[in-house]
Amino acid sequence: MLDFYPEIEPFQTGRLKVSDLHEIYYEQAGNPNGYPIVFLHGGPGGGINADHRRFFDPQFYRIILFDQRGCGQSLPFAELNENTTWDLVADIEKLRSYLGIQSWHVFGGSWGSTLALTYGICHPEAVTALILRGIFLCRPSEIKWFYQEGANQIFPDAWEPYCNHIPPDERNDFIKAYYQRLTSPIEVVRLAAAKAWSQWEMATSYLISKQGAIEEMEDPARALPFARIECHYFINNSFFPTNNYILENIDKIRKIPGIIVQGRYDVVCPIRSAWDLHRAWPEADLHITPDAGHAASENGTRSALIAATNSFRRGQASANDVHQPMIGEPTRTIK
Repeated sequence: MLDFYPEIEPFQTGRLKVSDLHEIYYEQAGNPNGYPIVFLHGGPGGGINADHRRFFDPQFYRIILFDQRGCGQSLPFAELNENTTWDLVADIEKLRSYLGIQSWHVFGGSWGSTLALTYGICHPEAVTALILRGIFLCRPSEIKWFYQEGANQIFPDAWEPYCNHIPPDERNDFIKAYYQRLTSPIEVVRLAAAKAWSQWEMATSYLISKQGAIEEMEDPARALPFARIECHYFINNSFFPTNNYILENIDKIRKIPGIIVQGRYDVVCPIRSAWDLHRAWPEADLHITPDAGHAASENGTRSALIAATNSFRRGQASANDVHQPMIGEPTRTIK
């Protein structure tokens, strides 16, 4: 079982102006002359934290992290204007060019996996490997499962506050109802909706629920961009032109080495999506962590992700490098 690399501070931080409105915060850590790898956080709207630097060998990798538009330390805070999937894809390219990087590994989980796949489809020449976790293809069925009907059958207790925040006559479309509140001109309405939305996701993100993760969403600085930007994307079909954009365009990335890490009991992004991705992209290795939910920090998933980054460090994008036997159901690496 692999643990995080030791805590590390960035050797550089800054903001890059990517439009007249937006500036994105970025940081670099590890080896300034190392192999570049970019970390794409979840949400959308989740932001980066110090542990995100720790999936990577700091002696080998030049680790690049950034807060996507409207969240974390990027400006303006919780801004929805000029905030689409295609804006974020363009921002990744602007950051790559600004840092003088020809190509890089791309690491992303949850929404970060969506963004990594979309970026790879748009700019395959810039991507040397894809390391993905908690696959989210942003299909309407996935949104419906988590925010409307499906996951509530597994977490009825956590669902109740999320559900009860919306009047009964609006519950036929929770995304629409929350969007109206998250974009309300009244601050107290926005914050209350953000808390209910975000705490539902945090309550379901771990195999064993973590109260601390739920309580973190009492902080408006965390909850508001997370809920507001997520809902903005989901009510707009994540700005994709079709309902199955990623799988319809998967041939554009099939030559890129890839490793997919998926928690067996992921309720936020169920394994069906990882399975569908792997079947469409059989060249990628699929690692199913048998005792994990959605979170990247859960033991088996964290270990598999670090094994994946280590395998690419050695130049071997092999399933054998990711296989970490565990108690219970055998870890499965599927070709």
